[in-house]
Amino acid sequence: MTQSVVVQVGQCGNQVGCRFWDLALREHAHVNKKGVYDEALSSFFRNVDSRRTTIRVASQPLKRIFCYTQAVLVDMEEGVVNEILQGPLREVFDSTQLLTDVSGSGNNWAVGHLTYGSAYREQIVDKLRRAAEHCDCLQCFFLIHSMGGGTGSGLGTRVLSLLEEEFPDVCRIVTSIYPSAEDDVITSPYNSVLAMRELTEHADCVLPVDNQSLVDIVNKIKHMSQGGKPGSVIKRDSAIISGQGGLSGAEKPFDAMNNIVANLLLNITSSARFEGSLNMDLNEIAMNLVPFPRLHYLVPSLTPLYTLADVNVPTRRLDQMFSDAFSKDHQLIRADPKHSLYLACALMVRGNVQVSDLRRNIERLKPSLPFVSWSQEGWKTGLCSVPPVGHSHSLLALANNTCVKPTFIDLRDRFNKLYRKKAHLHHYLHVEGMEQSCFTDAMASLSSLIEEYHHLDATKGRLMPDAPRLTIAT
Repeated sequence: MTQSVVVQVGQCGNQVGCRFWDLALREHAHVNKKGVYDEALSSFFRNVDSRRTTIRVASQPLKRIFCYTQAVLVDMEEGVVNEILQGPLREVFDSTQLLTDVSGSGNNWAVGHLTYGSAYREQIVDKLRRAAEHCDCLQCFFLIHSMGGGTGSGLGTRVLSLLEEEFPDVCRIVTSIYPSAEDDVITSPYNSVLAMRELTEHADCVLPVDNQSLVDIVNKIKHMSQGGKPGSVIKRDSAIISGQGGLSGAEKPFDAMNNIVANLLLNITSSARFEGSLNMDLNEIAMNLVPFPRLHYLVPSLTPLYTLADVNVPTRRLDQMFSDAFSKDHQLIRADPKHSLYLACALMVRGNVQVSDLRRNIERLKPSLPFVSWSQEGWKTGLCSVPPVGHSHSLLALANNTCVKPTFIDLRDRFNKLYRKKAHLHHYLHVEGMEQSCFTDAMASLSSLIEEYHHLDATKGRLMPDAPRLTIAT
């Protein structure tokens, strides 16, 4: 059985990560009725000893086991991690795998990346190595962070480069939360563009998620629950409102948004955690969806949306679920895939779905999806037999599509508005090791990435004779 390690960096990364653990335990408790440590749990949890301990997950306990999450939690403010240690999931986190400071990064990428990255380098590497040593067969690191703040963007990408340095052969999948245009952190365009260079250089796959799309999806789900149909209400313990995720205290505005990102991670790891007729190895995501090393930004979409909220609605046609997966309304990043070019696509299905249903829908949808000419068969499929709790099926689509280009162009434009006036630049340049060339290099890297996507769009993906081709999964 392969194992993976989740690395949570910054306030957002830790809040999303803890929501993932809460939901994952809920799923395992639903399947593992006897409450014994099994192979499914071993993919993301490690058995500590045989103490008779009960871990309570919502209303369902996992009895008679004591296990720790395979996670490393890092934050330069101690508030969120302290909440975790005082919350309902405190028993599942190994306190030796937590790293905090008290002052934070001040929304400054340079402080997170250079100051804290240097000061805590050895401690971070030690905790990553310890986490890896607990795995019999380490398959993947999942890094969760935000792009707009200082710790998530700066220290998060420093951790990413350390993962490549220490574990060059282990896949690095990054979930990055991008700020909206109305973000209240004035320096978020600087932080995001500086982080983008690191993501492009050091990640195997990046799952970009933008805050505005999360707001839109939360509003859609709330509208769905208020549709006036009998039974169309959000259940009390649903993923959309039960937002604590191991934290204590009242609901916070971002809880519902964090839950959606946690569900993305829940779906992408489902084949690693449970059996299915078409299990998808996590390494296969990068192998089959990334034809060019730098173009590894995969657009995620989740459907049906009501599985995120446990809304009681009449079940829609199965085929509609597949159609929705290619709609911009179900994507976690604002983009229009059908008017852009597909390089590859993965469909990760959970629940009561047959392989024949999967293949039939791919054949049905293929004519309407603009794929590059050399990758007409660039599909990767996974089928996990365990559905989300309370539902019959769900689907996560990961599309390598040039539709991410407008998001990156918008980010560049917001960066330029600040940089032309040299606004707030002095805060960064006062940090030891930070030079103005870091900004110009990061901008050049982003512009080069945009140009690569633009070239694919302009040429419809036509390859030169000596260009590398996509590896097709069988």
